[in-house]
Amino acid sequence: MNRRRFLSIAGLTGGAAALTGALMPRNPYYTGPASDHFDGTRFFVPGRDGGDKGVLDLLKWQWSEKPAQWPPHAPAAQDKPPARVEGADIRISYVGHASLLIQTHGVNLLVDPVWSERASPVSFAGPKRVNAPGITLDDLPPLDAVLVSHNHYDHLDTAALSWLARERPAPVLTPLGNDVIMKSADAAIDARAYDWGARVEVARGVFVHFEPAYHWSARGLFDRRMALWCAFTIETPSGPIYHIADTAFADGGIFREVRAKHGELKLSILPIGAYEPRWFMREQHINPEEAVGIFEIVGARQAMAHHWGTFQLTNEDIHEPPRALSAALEKNGVAAERFRVFRPGEVFDVKVVA
Repeated sequence: MNRRRFLSIAGLTGGAAALTGALMPRNPYYTGPASDHFDGTRFFVPGRDGGDKGVLDLLKWQWSEKPAQWPPHAPAAQDKPPARVEGADIRISYVGHASLLIQTHGVNLLVDPVWSERASPVSFAGPKRVNAPGITLDDLPPLDAVLVSHNHYDHLDTAALSWLARERPAPVLTPLGNDVIMKSADAAIDARAYDWGARVEVARGVFVHFEPAYHWSARGLFDRRMALWCAFTIETPSGPIYHIADTAFADGGIFREVRAKHGELKLSILPIGAYEPRWFMREQHINPEEAVGIFEIVGARQAMAHHWGTFQLTNEDIHEPPRALSAALEKNGVAAERFRVFRPGEVFDVKVVA
């Protein structure tokens, strides 16, 4: 098995945790009372079995599926964001993959910052960037908070978080257990962990809600679902912004709950990549058609796509996610300008009219 492909699956999409038949006897990241989504050792989505894949599934994928060939480099731009964006407008700079900078009402939020060359537990192998981050670290403005959705290597980059702790210090808001991972890498990281349902104020009038997602977590071979994962709703004076890092579609119940909880959303930020083959990935990643389904369920005015075109994690061609999104929008009668796709370094300016 090709080592790069193995680490792509083992480190990021579920194979590593599935390779072990033995279970770790205790949770190294979190100890707390059992709940409707924590059994005392592992987290789960209520009413769902987690979609765990076994070693035979992993081997079937590796030996029977051929991934598309990605180019070694893909187009990207470079953004130099302003220090602040005052007022009601929302400025989102796409750093790449799942990393982005949200600026509105004078507040700066950095989401899932990954600046490393590889989304991998090692520096010498694993999925490698095909484009540079759309913002250099030195060009980042001061930050009010960093949001980290879960512990997969394409979302939690301890090297980037360590740099931020030194150069752009801000609290890192993350689900239960991930704080231990971060502080174990660098005690200077101001990681603060929360459960689903938490509402955290990051600035006057701006709050971060921790929402469920149909996903899972693992950092190594033996820690599957031992740290929590989440989506975020960012409550702003301009309206709510719903951000999903990774999720399956399942029965769509959690998305209906977001609509009921927050009302009309100003913006949804939804993943569109890393979804093939469907028989393996549907329990953890949506495809573009499902992203459109979520967009319609939550009733957002606009949407922005992410989680595509930087790291090859799965089988689809680098250009396939935006093509499939365009087809899904047309099929569902949704105007293309309502669900926008950007490349790293490009900016989504959302004008808010009072």
